Amino acid sequence: MTRGDAGPLWTRFLAFLAPLVLTNVLQALSGTLNNIYLGRMLGTSALAAAVAFFPLLMFLIALVIGLGTGSTILVGQAWGAHKHDVVRRVAGTTLAGAVVLGVVIMGLGFLGIDRMLQGLRTPAAVLPQAVAYAHVLLLALPALFVSIVAASLLRGVGDTVTPLRMLAITTLFSMLLTPALIRAGAGVASAAWAVLAGNVAGLLWLAWHLSRRHHVLAWSTLVPHLRFEGPLLRQVVRLGIPTGLFFTVGSLADIALLSLVNAHGVHATAAWGAVNQVMAYVQFPAMSIAIASSVFAAQAIGGGRLAQIAQVTRIGLGMNLAITGGLALLVALLARPAASLFLTDAGVVALAASVLRIMVVGSVLFGMASVFSGIMRAAGTVRVPTAISLGCLALLVFPLGWLFDRTLGLRWIWLAYPATYGVGLLLQAAYFHGVWKRQPIRSLV
Repeated sequence: MTRGDAGPLWTRFLAFLAPLVLTNVLQALSGTLNNIYLGRMLGTSALAAAVAFFPLLMFLIALVIGLGTGSTILVGQAWGAHKHDVVRRVAGTTLAGAVVLGVVIMGLGFLGIDRMLQGLRTPAAVLPQAVAYAHVLLLALPALFVSIVAASLLRGVGDTVTPLRMLAITTLFSMLLTPALIRAGAGVASAAWAVLAGNVAGLLWLAWHLSRRHHVLAWSTLVPHLRFEGPLLRQVVRLGIPTGLFFTVGSLADIALLSLVNAHGVHATAAWGAVNQVMAYVQFPAMSIAIASSVFAAQAIGGGRLAQIAQVTRIGLGMNLAITGGLALLVALLARPAASLFLTDAGVVALAASVLRIMVVGSVLFGMASVFSGIMRAAGTVRVPTAISLGCLALLVFPLGWLFDRTLGLRWIWLAYPATYGVGLLLQAAYFHGVWKRQPIRSLV
């Protein structure tokens, strides 16, 4: 677990980062395999039905991602300050919130998912399959929410290996169950049932594993703290709202752009899904580096090592350029073979490949901006970085996508993302260097 000054900072950062990147790559691989199964075994319509729900799914889980981020920061500071009781209290409060939130959103989703998909102009040919797929994934939300929060809490204490192992179990279930259920006639919902079973199995393994290791977050030590503590919950929510809002607004922007893409037909929708799957492998490492930067900054603040923050910033930015930039270049060079993993129609493959070459630039810009905002959030600075992120997403993504669609054509809709992330990077860096570094930094716990 990352605490103290054992070894050079960059080696500890990399040791923390490597399992985190592998976790996100494995998470992307799980979704990729499911979509390959759907596209190859059931056809383009099945793939389009599944990806039609993806932006809505990201919208639904945005709040719990925010809870996880807020808990990571508080747990990181408490861990750096050797306050184990505070670690457990934060964990209990956040896990209780994740369960309640998952049940509530699941119920609300069942009431209106068909109308939401219709509002997105989901092609009529795939709407029944999209609704069936969404219903099963809604059932999986409580387990999925707890899995997300549990992984975030573990990262706060510097443990990125256990979440990787938990996700490996989830992915294994998905790899085995999805094709089996497709062959059994479960249709497009096969992938969703596999996600549900995998998350339940992963959580059961996690409870057993942490108890066996007498971990600081072992289930037996958390039971007395599974309740809402007002002050801690308010801190978690305050720190997590920016991330939750970022994913919420980002998902709404994705949904708006998807409506533009859907207007071009089923093939355009299928290309959207393939592009999203490939881009996950580039964007998730960028997000992992930002998370690692935030955790190391939080632990440094909790431990009173404020001079270490500048070093964390340099390492985060450098690794983003090296890792995310390298992956972006690789995807640009192999865009057509990557798109062919999901698609068989030559025209759709060509569209997806050209879009990928546009999108990869945005991931590098997004990753660097996220390092700046993540480090500021680790110190409790949330308002201005949040305003910058949300302002760019709300005011630029859809208007630019609409403009590019009208003037340049379908494939250029996606240029809205690199343009938006570039503006965000400039603004985050300007505030970080021009304002935030001049302010005092205090621990939150």
